[in-house]
Amino acid sequence: MHRKLSTLTGAGLLLGVSALAAQAQMVEPTTPPDPPAFPAQSEPVFVGISDILEYRALPEYHEPEWVTEKFVKTGKLPPVGERLPKEPMVYKAANMPDGIGDYGGTLRHVIGGRPEGWNYIAGQSQGWGGIDIGMMECLTRTGPLFTIRAEELQPMPNLAKSWEWSEDGHQLTMHLIEGARWSDGDPFDAEDVMFYWEDHVQDPNVTPLNGASPANFGEGTTLEKIDDYTIRWTFKTPFPTEYLYQMAYGNFCPGPSHILKPQHPKYSDNTYEEYKNAFPPDFLNWPVMGAWVPVEYRPDDIIVLRRNPYYWKVDEEGNQLPYLDEVHYRLSTWADRDVQAVAGSGDFSNLEQPESYVEALRRSAEETAPARLQFGPRTIGYALQMNMSANGWGEPDERAQAVRELNRELDFRKAVTMAIDRQRLGESLVRGPFTAIYPGGLYAGTTYYDKESTAYYPYNLEAANALLDGLGLKDTDGNGIRNFPDGMADGQDVEITLLANADYNTDRNLAEGVVNMMQKLGLRVILNLQQGASRDALYQSGRFDWQVFRQTPEMVTVVQNTAMLAPTGPHVHQFHRAGPDGTLDLLPFEEELVEIVRSFVRTQDLGERAELMRRYQRVFTENVYSVGLTQYPGALIINKRFANIPAGAPIFMYNWAEDNIIRERVYVPEDRQQDYELHPQTLPGEPGSDGPLT
Repeated sequence: MHRKLSTLTGAGLLLGVSALAAQAQMVEPTTPPDPPAFPAQSEPVFVGISDILEYRALPEYHEPEWVTEKFVKTGKLPPVGERLPKEPMVYKAANMPDGIGDYGGTLRHVIGGRPEGWNYIAGQSQGWGGIDIGMMECLTRTGPLFTIRAEELQPMPNLAKSWEWSEDGHQLTMHLIEGARWSDGDPFDAEDVMFYWEDHVQDPNVTPLNGASPANFGEGTTLEKIDDYTIRWTFKTPFPTEYLYQMAYGNFCPGPSHILKPQHPKYSDNTYEEYKNAFPPDFLNWPVMGAWVPVEYRPDDIIVLRRNPYYWKVDEEGNQLPYLDEVHYRLSTWADRDVQAVAGSGDFSNLEQPESYVEALRRSAEETAPARLQFGPRTIGYALQMNMSANGWGEPDERAQAVRELNRELDFRKAVTMAIDRQRLGESLVRGPFTAIYPGGLYAGTTYYDKESTAYYPYNLEAANALLDGLGLKDTDGNGIRNFPDGMADGQDVEITLLANADYNTDRNLAEGVVNMMQKLGLRVILNLQQGASRDALYQSGRFDWQVFRQTPEMVTVVQNTAMLAPTGPHVHQFHRAGPDGTLDLLPFEEELVEIVRSFVRTQDLGERAELMRRYQRVFTENVYSVGLTQYPGALIINKRFANIPAGAPIFMYNWAEDNIIRERVYVPEDRQQDYELHPQTLPGEPGSDGPLT
C-alpha cells in the first residue's frame, strides 16, 4: 500500500505551511526558451527510400581482384555471382554522396568497450562502438532514416526485403531476402528468424543484447514461418507500424542458428549461462550477415574484422560491398576515441562529450588537420530520472522506499526541477551555442516537438525550497539537510543515491552538478558512479533512487521504441516498472500517458498522431515526469580520406552514426589509401578456425 505524503505530514504541519510555500505551490510553468542558433550544423538531403536502394538482379557482379585470383580461381570460393542472393540489395549511385567507390582501405575505430563474446542474441556485448553494427543485420533498418522525407518515413527494408498488411491490419507478411548466406556460406532463411523469436525473445531465461522482449512487439503478438523465405506476424491491434522499428537494430537481428542452436539449452545439456558464454571473443570467424567478420582478437589491444565474402549487398555496377577490406577496433577508452580521431591515429568517432568540442573544433580548423568535424542536430540529451515504482521493483529498503514516495509527489518533482539551473549546467560542459535548455520530454527541433505544449519550470531556488517546506521536509536536526517527515524512514536525513555512468565525463559532470544544486535545496544526494555493465545492472534491476540518464530514441523519433514512452507494460519503461507481483502502481497522469501512447500506436492518421504527441508533451512536462537537464548536438570526427559520408548525419537519431552513414558504402579513393591493413588479401576462414583463411 502506498501512502500519500500529505497524510504522513499531519494536519498540524499542513496548517503551518508558510505563505511563501503557498505562493510556491501556485508557480505556473512557462514555455522554454528557443535553443540558440548553431550555424555549424550540416543539413541532410531528404529523399525517399526507393532513391537509396532496391532489390534486383544485375547482369554481372564484381569483387576485389585479389579475391577472384586467390580464392575463386583456386576453388576456395564459388564465383561472386553464386555467393550473392537471387536479388541482392542494390545501392543507387545517385544517392551516394561521392558515387561508386574504390575497393581497398581500412577503417580504424577506437572504442572503450570490451567484448564479452559474440553471442549477442543471448545477451553478450560485443564491445559497442560499432562492432555489432558492422557484424549483425536485422529485419529492417533505421539508421539512414534521418535522410527520409517525413511523408515517406518508415523503416527501410533489410533482411526483410518487402512486407504487406492484411486488410484488417492484424497480420503482417514479410518476405525475406532469398538466397543470402551467412559469412561461412550457410544459407540464411526463416529458420534463423524463428530460432531468434521462439528461443530468445520468447524465452524468459534469455535476454538478448538490447533487452528485446515480447513487450517490444506487442502483447499477444505471434510469429510463424510460412516457408523458407516468408514469415507472418499476427498482432492484437491493427496496423501497429511502430513495431517495424523494433525489428531493426538491436531488437530483431537474428543470429546464426546453425551455430547457436546446438548449444541452446532447449537442444543440449547446457545451462543458459553456458549457452550465453559458449562463444567467447577468441572464437574467430563468427558467422555474420554483416559486412565484416572478426578474424583477430587480442585482449585489451585490438579486434580486426575482414570483408564478408558472402555479403549480400552491391552497388549499381554490380560491385559486391563493402568497399573497405578491413576494420579495426582498438580497445582503449571512450575518451581516447576522440583524441585519436582528431590526431589521425583513428579514423572515426562520435564526438558526443561537449567538454571536447572547443579543442576539437580548433584542431580540425588547422590546415594540416587529418580529420574534419561534421555537426548534426541537437539529438543528445540528458535527464534526471526518478524511480517511480513504489511497490517493490529493486527491493528498496526503508530509506529507498521513502525516497520513492517523495518521487511520486508532484510538488517534490517541481521543487527538484526548479532547483536545476540548466543554463549554468550546460555552460559547465561547454561555452558557446552548443547546449540548450531541456525541460524534459520530447526534444526541441524534432518532428513531434511542440513548444506551446511544453511546460517549463524556470530556475527558482526560493520557490523550490518553499515547496519542500510545504511537504513537511524540514531540517529538524540543524545539520543543513532536510529530514523525512515523521512516519517516514524514522525522520532521518533525506539521502538520495544518484546513479550515473562513470565511463563518460559528461555523465559525471552533469551528475556532480545535480549533487551540488540539490545541496542548496537541502537534499543530500550521494553520487553512485558505475561503469558500463555495473551501471546497467543496477538500472535494469531497479536498484537506484535517481539516475542521470542519456535519453533514448523514443524521445527523438517517437515512432521508435514508442511503447517505452510510458509504462505500457510491466517491464517496458526506463524508470517505472512492476514490482515482484508483476503489477504497476501507476499515478493518474501516468495512466493518461499510457492511454496517449496506446492511442498513438493504434492510429495511422498523421494529424491525430501530432495532436496526441502535443498532449503527451503537455502531460509529461506539466507533471515533471523526468527532470530535463540539457540537450546538444553531436559531431562526427571523420578522417578526410573517407568518401561517401552523407551530410547532416547525426551521431544518434534512429541509430548510431556507424549505421547512419551506411559504412558498407564508405570508401577511400585509391590514390588516398594507406597501408593500414593487418591481414592484407585474406578472408575469414571456417567457424572455429585459428585465423583468417589465407
